[in-house]
Amino acid sequence: MLILDHPYVSEFLKDTAVEMQIPVLKNEMAAEISEEKGMKLLEKAEFIELMKEKGEYSLYSNSENSLGWISENLGFTGLPEKIELFKNKIKFRKLLERIYPDFYFQGIEFEKLDEIRVEEIKKPFIIKPAVGFFSLGVYKVSTDEDWAPVIKRIKAEVEEIKGRYPVQVLDVGNFIIEENIEGEEFAVDAYFNSAGKPVVLDILKHIFSSENDVSDRVYFTSKAVMETYRETVEDLLKEIGKLAGLKNFPLHIEIRIGEDRRIQPIELNPMRFAGWCTTDIAYFAYGINTFRYFHEKREPDWDKILADREEKNFCLVVLNKPAEIDSKAVQTFDYEKLLSDFEKPLELRKSDPEKYGFFGYIFTETRNSNWEEIGRILKSDLKEYITFR
Repeated sequence: MLILDHPYVSEFLKDTAVEMQIPVLKNEMAAEISEEKGMKLLEKAEFIELMKEKGEYSLYSNSENSLGWISENLGFTGLPEKIELFKNKIKFRKLLERIYPDFYFQGIEFEKLDEIRVEEIKKPFIIKPAVGFFSLGVYKVSTDEDWAPVIKRIKAEVEEIKGRYPVQVLDVGNFIIEENIEGEEFAVDAYFNSAGKPVVLDILKHIFSSENDVSDRVYFTSKAVMETYRETVEDLLKEIGKLAGLKNFPLHIEIRIGEDRRIQPIELNPMRFAGWCTTDIAYFAYGINTFRYFHEKREPDWDKILADREEKNFCLVVLNKPAEIDSKAVQTFDYEKLLSDFEKPLELRKSDPEKYGFFGYIFTETRNSNWEEIGRILKSDLKEYITFR
């Protein structure tokens, strides 16, 4: 079962849905795609009835825009409670208290941010929307002096982004303050099968340009990343699965892993893999169609898959617009110049910066010996590709 929704469905996912003849909920997005591709569309009542008949099912949505529809129409599945448990970061932290009893966090209304006594909070800490998406509204506070400019930036960003996504995806009315999680950051696409076993489909390492950088510019995966962290990630997912009772459940989880191998979740996004169909990187890197693996309950043979992946890094580069650039001032973005700056770009996907706040993203294959191309784009403000009005 599949729900396709705005803002974006990749050609890869469209083709997979057609090839597998997966039942797709008929909505505006699916109807547009079906005119071109010809999918197995079901009216709302048919879709709901089929789920009731199946009893056990594999439901996937490419976009969190559909979470509201699921909550309104699929209460009999138990999914709305699971969605709320994970999307609300405050509730998620409360769930994890049984695993991490000493972790500090507190919820705060946006309107009361000015009342926070920042000197009483241990630093560094992270502040972000209680229900969020990408790195929108996420900031790190390392000193008391950081607080005033961070609050100013949050207020400006809230004014710019409110209304861009449904409240089930991004709700800037409430924020969470939580202690900073030390270690390297990773993003994982996985699912729980019908027996409640977690199956990892990819692990992406999130790298940053500086200590205070919280942007989504570069993620990469490699043989070393998969072999080093897969078992650790699986162990954590087993714990979360037991706490929440997860079966037939796709997810995208972000975590940090310290030098002592201690692992700590940052957030867990339900019903989907990486946003904007960036999970397609698993196919470029490992030949894994994450959608097919989930619906057919397949498990990767990692020993076989990784056998010929030495010295290769597969990168997701997000062309996120720096906050100081007014998207309305951008006349053109030189995608051709961008592509020429990488030795092996695999696919470019463009986006409207005025509508979505970023220029798009690319998948690349980069050898260890040419890592400087990734270091360069990681620190770039992208102005070398922009023509201003």
